[in-house]
Amino acid sequence: MENYEQISLNHFKQIKFKKPSDLILKQMGDLISSGILKPGDRLPSERSLADRFGIGRGYIREAIRKLEFYGILKTYPQRGTFVVSLGVKALEGLISNILDLGREDFVSLMEVRSLLEINAARFAAIRITNKEIEEMEQSLSDFRKQVENDNAGLEEDLLFHLKIAKYSKNSVLNSLISLMTPDIIIHSKDLDTCQDGRFKTTLKEHDAIFKAIKQRDSEKAAQAMKKHMQMSEYQVKHAEKKEPKSALK
Repeated sequence: MENYEQISLNHFKQIKFKKPSDLILKQMGDLISSGILKPGDRLPSERSLADRFGIGRGYIREAIRKLEFYGILKTYPQRGTFVVSLGVKALEGLISNILDLGREDFVSLMEVRSLLEINAARFAAIRITNKEIEEMEQSLSDFRKQVENDNAGLEEDLLFHLKIAKYSKNSVLNSLISLMTPDIIIHSKDLDTCQDGRFKTTLKEHDAIFKAIKQRDSEKAAQAMKKHMQMSEYQVKHAEKKEPKSALK
């Protein structure tokens, strides 16, 4: 009987699936490099791009929002969305940076997120309205239902954070946190950061953050968010020492 040597799994690399918005960004980079898409050119409408790519308009908006934030695109009311008149090489470099954001170093992404989230909680406690408190409580309730059903509720978890960012009434802070959220969802699922029942502890931490914001105690809200972010960063570092979920399938 022949003897066969088993090849170690270490020789195989994990397959990473790109988001549709990333593929759109890559195409734009290629069009800029080839000279087909030039600084000053106007993009087709969202509807036309969605039909052409065969995807939902939400992915088109996500890609455009990222490119607008980094100054690659500019949207003018009643006129459309245009490529900013930067040098081609500069545009290529910016697009490359966006595509790589948070992909290789999730811990770094979480560290930056922590700084933003702490201040978002602080500002929200000062600026939130009574109606927004009710909306935030409903968001927390949605997450609680997922946890009670023994589900991680990652989307509901992050939606709670997006509410806080929105109620901070700081548009730049809100935009930065919103831009990070899709990457956080993807990496969190891949690393299974909710393992060991982490989501149950997360609910308690969310309760503490909400209570502080409801009381309009800005420093207490910031401290509650800081504790929550520290625990989240620890969970990410702990999960990175293990095989990602997608590598085990």
